[in-house]
Amino acid sequence: MELDDNSRNLVQALTNGDPEKISTSRLSSLLASKDRDYLLSSTTQDDQVKISDLEGKVIGLYFSANWYPPCRNFNKVLIGVYEQLTSNGSNFEIVFVSSDEDLSAFNSYRESMPWLSIPFSDLETKKALNRKFEVEGIPYLIILQPDGSTLHDGVELIYRYGIEAFPFTEEKLEELRREERMKHASQTLSNLLTNPGRDYLLDQTMTRKVPVDSLIAKTVGLYFSAQWCFPCAKFTPKLISIYHKIKQSLEGKGGGEDFEIVFVSNDRDQSSFDSYYGTMPWLALPFGDPIIRTLAKYFDVQGIPCLIIIGPDGKTVTKQGRNLINLYQENAYPFTCAKLELLEKEMEEEAKRLPRSNYHAGHRHELTLVSEGNGGGPFICCDCDEQGSGWAYQCLGCGYEVHPRCMRAVDPATAASVQHT
Repeated sequence: MELDDNSRNLVQALTNGDPEKISTSRLSSLLASKDRDYLLSSTTQDDQVKISDLEGKVIGLYFSANWYPPCRNFNKVLIGVYEQLTSNGSNFEIVFVSSDEDLSAFNSYRESMPWLSIPFSDLETKKALNRKFEVEGIPYLIILQPDGSTLHDGVELIYRYGIEAFPFTEEKLEELRREERMKHASQTLSNLLTNPGRDYLLDQTMTRKVPVDSLIAKTVGLYFSAQWCFPCAKFTPKLISIYHKIKQSLEGKGGGEDFEIVFVSNDRDQSSFDSYYGTMPWLALPFGDPIIRTLAKYFDVQGIPCLIIIGPDGKTVTKQGRNLINLYQENAYPFTCAKLELLEKEMEEEAKRLPRSNYHAGHRHELTLVSEGNGGGPFICCDCDEQGSGWAYQCLGCGYEVHPRCMRAVDPATAASVQHT
């Protein structure tokens, strides 16, 4: 099949030269088609902006879709960053590359967007861009620089740094990383949890103010959670139980060692916060406190529930507190590398005593014991719906996996009667 001139230009733009470089002189070939030299504006359905008007700007190619919740969540964040940058006169533009299923979904999603879009009907251009940038998941944000260089981790940078990431150059990002390293090196509980107008936390009654300084020299978990979040609703009762067990264990030992948790709310209103926090036995930041957003950005919290562990010295021990609680329960305390190495060795020894295969009450097929180096890896337990890693019982036929502790052994006949797989 012979290509027309425009198709030849597009192929040339997508294949010539360094695959990580995109010259601005090729911008039209990347974003245009044979019958289109424009993008859709956000102002009206039919308003158009010439692609040539983007020359010299920092451009974000935004691969997204209305049907996928993580895209909708990121879209809200990106809108805030975009509006701040454009109101400041920054030379920045975004082009939406849709993965929506139909025109109605595309139009509905685009109504929320203050930036430009490739028309939904231009399937070939969208496919070519997805191939060029090897887009394997959404949301995905590619940053195109006026000098032709590209950056692929725009979503992470927006979540992590917000408007401070602009203009997304390597020099700017290294500056931000250096500042981040300095902040973490000088991190204390006081500078994490206080602001000029508040040096306290709320206790369970929500009337008594507990000084942040009272947590110094304790191991502290920062619990990012919300009542509306279904995984949070499942994890919170487990965390409450583990919290009490850790506290009881430490009281029995004596020596002044202590553990505390601070609720960092993502609730949508005061009433939801009050109701949810009323179920918790630990401390909390006041609802809507500005430090909450700062903490989420500082620790790069991209999903909840999330449990950040701070050591007695005020430094971050791990961001994987939730996963460690799921794996080791109260034994995970104090969450240090030394403790985790010990637990991993114990798990290896325990695995040697486990049956190599077995039948589980919740699955009809035989499950095989696997490890991370032998067919296993990070997984979501199909029995308790929580994270797991290391050893697991896995169905080699369909991928069903459970924690060894969640294994409820039954005979093959009983397993065969299970209706779901």
